[in-house]
Amino acid sequence: MKIKKILILGASSDIGIEASSLFLKKNWQVIAHFNSNIKKLQQLKKNYKNLEFVKFDFKNKKNLNIKLKKVFNHGYHSIINLVGFIDNKSYEKSNLQDTINSISINALIPNLIIKNNIRYMKKEKWGRIVNGSSLGVPYGGGEFSFNYNLSKHCLEFIPGKFKSWAKSNILINNLRIGHTDTKIHKKMKKALFGKKRIKLIPVNRMATPKEMAEYLYFLGSEKNSYMTNETLSSTGGE
Repeated sequence: MKIKKILILGASSDIGIEASSLFLKKNWQVIAHFNSNIKKLQQLKKNYKNLEFVKFDFKNKKNLNIKLKKVFNHGYHSIINLVGFIDNKSYEKSNLQDTINSISINALIPNLIIKNNIRYMKKEKWGRIVNGSSLGVPYGGGEFSFNYNLSKHCLEFIPGKFKSWAKSNILINNLRIGHTDTKIHKKMKKALFGKKRIKLIPVNRMATPKEMAEYLYFLGSEKNSYMTNETLSSTGGE
């Protein structure tokens, strides 16, 4: 059986590390994208030879299309987008460029990478695409995550063209990720992730990165054989 190859964008995040680990354990070849934080990926590499790294900064948009084609080889059976740039700007203090940056980094550039890879998936007659979205999308986001959640709104848009890909066994879904115990929360200004916030979650706790990775694995692997064009939520009941 041919070894399947997956590209995980934002693989150095806590959820990205767990997702990478799951696919590696199932003998997938994992290409892990990161920007600056590679320490945990390097630790993972010690146990798995089928892990490769791709360093790319989505903020640097000079000659972007050319660089994307050079850095990403477009031979992936599966792509999971976990890019989650947060600028901590409120609605009132956010300007046009702030908003454009967030949408570009979190939605448009990952979409370009996906678009460039579709020909390969069609040739293989197999493909899985998963976009990591946010719990904040249906609620308007938090005070300091306006641009982040707006970009996730854009990310959830599934063009009608994608439906035709299902005939080639290419399935695409969005996963709204609920409050998860990750380091990203420490970067968010005045974010409330203590006991008061947890009480708002029906299951009465935050998710673990591993739990979220399990859902991503299902959607991004052969486990998912029928579900497509859906936006799903894993939010503990919120």
